[in-house]
Amino acid sequence: MEKFTTLTAIAAPLPQENIDTDQIIPAHFLKTTQRTGLGKHLFDAQRYQSDGSENPDFVLNKSAYRHAEILITLDNLGCGSSREHAPWALLDFGIKCVIAPSFADIFHNNCFKNGILPIKLPRDVCETLMRDAEAGANARLTVDLERQVIIRPDGEKVSFEIDPFRRQILLEGLDDISQTLQFGKDITRFEERSSRRWIPSTLKKEV
Repeated sequence: MEKFTTLTAIAAPLPQENIDTDQIIPAHFLKTTQRTGLGKHLFDAQRYQSDGSENPDFVLNKSAYRHAEILITLDNLGCGSSREHAPWALLDFGIKCVIAPSFADIFHNNCFKNGILPIKLPRDVCETLMRDAEAGANARLTVDLERQVIIRPDGEKVSFEIDPFRRQILLEGLDDISQTLQFGKDITRFEERSSRRWIPSTLKKEV
């Protein structure tokens, strides 16, 4: 998992509430267990028209936002089913940070597990950042995880809160497996002690 420290990027405004995981990545794309290749289907029903052509009105199809790495929405982002494919699709498209007033719990957790930073901010602040983002590619936001601030195009700093443990795993780029491997020496010592204690007695019983 890539480390997340500071991100300066284009932000795409999507002023919708209750964006569920089926909107983020429709169910018929969930057959894969690969984390790559889902970005082209992100928001599939909104990005594409019935004939398969792009919907020119959808924000991610507009030239200013095709390379957005930050997504700003309204309340309850990621509600619905608990599919981990939703953050996979966001990340594969290039989204590394999502900002909203609130998130569905499982989606919120899955973002951290996949290296995406979810930031909760009051609705009025999200709306202000959306207005910044409406300037397109000329209005980049900077997300500084170490200092826990978002820097607006005019230089104003917006502070955000984040769980210290989750902040650290993003800063260090640690997924679940990497976190476990940090305790590799302790695990080895435990296994060695267990072997000395249990294997001889087991062999005696078998004899």
